[in-house]
Amino acid sequence: MEKVNHLLANRDYYEIRLESIGGLGANLCGKMLGELGIKYLDLNSSSFSSYGSEKTGTPVKGFIRYCEKEKEIRLHSSVVAPDLLVVFHQALLSNPETLHGCSEKTKVILAVESGIPVLPKAHEVYGIEAQKIAMETHSRINIVMLGAMLKVLGLTDLSAGERICEDTLGKKYPEALEGNLEGLKRGFEEIYKIRTEGESADNLTKLPAAAASPMAMESVTEAATATAESMAEAGPTVKEDFTGTTRPECGYDNAPLGGVNPRAGSTVVADLSPSRQGFIPIFIKEKCINCGLCFSTCPDMVFQFEKGEFNGKEMMINQGLDYYHCKGCLRCVDVCPVDALVRGVESEHQKKDFFLPNKELLRAPKDYEKTGPDGYVTSESYLTEQRMEGGEV
Repeated sequence: MEKVNHLLANRDYYEIRLESIGGLGANLCGKMLGELGIKYLDLNSSSFSSYGSEKTGTPVKGFIRYCEKEKEIRLHSSVVAPDLLVVFHQALLSNPETLHGCSEKTKVILAVESGIPVLPKAHEVYGIEAQKIAMETHSRINIVMLGAMLKVLGLTDLSAGERICEDTLGKKYPEALEGNLEGLKRGFEEIYKIRTEGESADNLTKLPAAAASPMAMESVTEAATATAESMAEAGPTVKEDFTGTTRPECGYDNAPLGGVNPRAGSTVVADLSPSRQGFIPIFIKEKCINCGLCFSTCPDMVFQFEKGEFNGKEMMINQGLDYYHCKGCLRCVDVCPVDALVRGVESEHQKKDFFLPNKELLRAPKDYEKTGPDGYVTSESYLTEQRMEGGEV
């Protein structure tokens, strides 16, 4: 039994907080961490989560406390000042509350996707390409993050982590165990240090080229950004609302076409890019026959058609996609009869061709509100989609 009593040096509890989005498995990950401490680390532990009734796509917090084996845990409040903060999705950093309670001694593990945000109060920041690893190993992000956490906690090998995975997944999801064990191993081995106390945010260690891209979290082309900013001039603005965001004023004289509801709860102001599970539809315009099947199939109306000429006939021509509202379901790829839409790995297409933000919306994309991942997209095709808690089918 491996011991990690160094975690409790000069403290009563070692506290961990997980910041995640419903569907990424933080709740299960927290339970596994709690059980791991009792079974294999010779510690006493408690673990619980906090989340709303909406589940998938909404904020989820996990709280874990470790203490000496003989000590009785009588503290049941949430973790306010974590010793280890684990952020499962980079988009969560847009909310300052994610880093609430962090001090200079807090270690942070961040699921890196694109760009490295500034974390001013962090003593040590670690990065892990969790989504990429999960895609390649057919595992789940939570298991990859678990492997990364075990490394930061100071475990010298993965035997304890492998056993807790076998205990949790082996009987219930035996077909998913192999992929998850591989994801656990890669998370343990591929976590890298981004910076430590006293270093600047530019001092990146072992940072992949894709993650160091200046595209940051938006990952859009300059042309798309310019188009988006021009939309902000569509009308007068109102004062900042309770979120601190200045929003365009909409009324009968300047309402969006089609009677679209511009309230924050609608998809009009939702940036669905965090919903994607690593894949996007790639548009090959030369193959497109402008049949419109993609337009009628897309649940979020991302395809932009304008009048034009095709094969000598006047018709509506497909101009491109609004990737802000694309959640990566890939239904358009399945329905396209001429393979003008194909599946692509998003990290390989930082500059997306035919990226065309919806010109009919008064809101600029900079005012969009990011939504959470859709944990139910687990297969390449919605026709064969299956739901499995332990990993991808």
